[in-house]
Amino acid sequence: MPSTIQHSGRSAAVTGAGSGLGRDIALGLAAKGYIVFGTAMSATEVQDLKDASGGRVSLTVCDMTKEQAVKAWAGGVSDALGDAGLDLLINNAGILTPGPIELLPLDAIRREFDVNVFGALSVINAFLPALRKTRGRIVQISTWTASIPLPFNGPSGASKAAMEVFAAVYRAELKSFGIDVVVAAAGNMKTGGPAKTAAALAHVADGMTTEQRELYGQSFSTFADKLNSMQGAGLESVLAAKRVIELAEQVPAPSIAPVGDDAAEMLRTAREMPDAEQDALRLQMVGLG
Repeated sequence: MPSTIQHSGRSAAVTGAGSGLGRDIALGLAAKGYIVFGTAMSATEVQDLKDASGGRVSLTVCDMTKEQAVKAWAGGVSDALGDAGLDLLINNAGILTPGPIELLPLDAIRREFDVNVFGALSVINAFLPALRKTRGRIVQISTWTASIPLPFNGPSGASKAAMEVFAAVYRAELKSFGIDVVVAAAGNMKTGGPAKTAAALAHVADGMTTEQRELYGQSFSTFADKLNSMQGAGLESVLAAKRVIELAEQVPAPSIAPVGDDAAEMLRTAREMPDAEQDALRLQMVGLG
């Protein structure tokens, strides 16, 4: 990475930019003239984005659970930008750990929080000095299941809900620095996600013992079919990325906004529907009503 970049345009950092929604966000920002930095899972993803963006996207392989690795990446980006600072941070990286809470190893749930919560926090904190220089903006990618949690999807909803609380606190703590914090609550999307989700669901089902299968096998299979169907019918990833970029640039900044019609409907449901009806709805949505 060069020591200093000469540019007059805007800059952005996107976590989880090597594939799926993050990749489309990074390419969309680059197409709008942003200089884009990001994290990826592999050297192949790094090269892919460099080629696809004509060199406007610079990715770094980074393990979000390693605080020193995050600090090193953010430090390199901040040094490259120098006094210009960072205009936009999009916290997109995340993992999914489906399954009945009773059956999930605590280490698996802990891993999800390490990525989705502690990794996200370390990224925000590492970039705050660069964001202060521009009075920039943070966009935290979330999901409607943080508001309407689904059975067998507990760690995902819980970790994203935790980040929504942190985002609200950051919004208050950073207001005096002119830094906006936006929560983009995503709906179902056609990204690399559905294939990964289907594989994760299959892995959980295959790993059940006979006793566990008697307890949860049928209901989890029904949930898996419903979730795969919902994701397969979701918003195109490029369109979801376009919406995220709109929220990143919207003035004044929204506190929380949906990405997709289904997300808008579920956020409204969370605000307006009584708890007992929400309990019935969450069962109905996954075919268990």
